[in-house]
Parts: sequence; structure tokens; C-alpha cells
Amino acid sequence: MLLVLSEEQKAHLGRLPPAGAAAVGELARLAVELLRRGAAPRACEAAARKLNISVDTVQHGVEGLTYLLTESSKLMISEIDFQDSINVLGFSDELNKLLLQLYLDNRKEIRSILSELAPKLPSYHNLEWRLDVQLASRSLRQQIKPAVTIKLHLTENEDETAQVLQTDPATLLHLIQQLEQALGEMKTNHCRRIVRNMK
Repeated sequence: MLLVLSEEQKAHLGRLPPAGAAAVGELARLAVELLRRGAAPRACEAAARKLNISVDTVQHGVEGLTYLLTESSKLMISEIDFQDSINVLGFSDELNKLLLQLYLDNRKEIRSILSELAPKLPSYHNLEWRLDVQLASRSLRQQIKPAVTIKLHLTENEDETAQVLQTDPATLLHLIQQLEQALGEMKTNHCRRIVRNMK
């Protein structure tokens, strides 16, 4: 699978060749630090002074490298696909080899950083349900009023929580139909491609 770069990202990465191989190594180090600790404008300014290039070039180079490394790591692109993806940039063989080595050296660490940044959502643990039917009340002798009570147990970071929901059967049937429709959508080629790219 090839990584598709937008024109803006190509422009950001296009600032790398004039900076030189040593500068690209420094910018790659800054890109990985950006992922670890977040934005650091002072680090960009210090790198610009050290490398004798403009702060703007450093920032755009770091943004381009960050995108290139994170997207490639997220999609677990193979070496050949990575090389094919950066060949469209028209870099020298030396710079292409340097970028490939940076990717291979840092992809596991970047994947672990990205997994830590991913939101932790609650997951399904158990479900209990009960059907209640009110057959009569003081004012109405003959009425049938069904209600479905659902207790949903969720697990989040080793903690269990429970949500209690109550609905009538018609709404529950509508909810079931919508969920079945969503599951049917997940079987389409378009959705499979999206899910595969998200992993």
C-alpha cells in the first residue's frame, strides 16, 4: 500500500533536500520528540540556529516528517512501499535511504506512542435484560404497557461500570434494525478498506 501525500505535505517535505542530510537527521529527531512530548517551539528555534536555516523551514520540515513517519507507521507500510511513496518527491538516493532508515528505526516506537494517544473507550463486558409488563392500574383496569430494562456492563481500564437503560419494545426493535443495518454496512468493500487503513 502506497502512502498518498497531499500537495501541502509534498511542499513541507520539499524543504528537506536543501537543508542537507545532517539537518534531516536532526529534523527527524525533532519529529519523534514532537510525537513524544508535543509541540516545542523553542526546540525548533534552537535547531534553526544550530543548522543555520530558517525557523519556518524547520517547522515545515518537522511537520512533513511527522506526517510521513506517523502515517507510514500507522499503516505498517513495507520497505518497498515506503520507498515507492517517497520516490515521487524526487529526493536523492542518499536522502531516500536516510528517510527509509529513520522509518525502520522509529516505526515501533511511533506505533506505541500512537497507541498511547488513542482514546480509551469502554468495552462490552456483560448484558442483563428484563421485560416488565404493566397489565392494569387503579385508573385503567385493562392496559398493556410493556417496558424492556437493560443493564449494560462495561469495562474501562480494569474498572467496571453499569448503565441501566429502559425502553419500549417498538423503540428496541428500531434500534436492533439500525444496528443490523450498520453491521451490514461494515461488510461493504468501502468500509472494509477504511477499517483496514485505521489499524
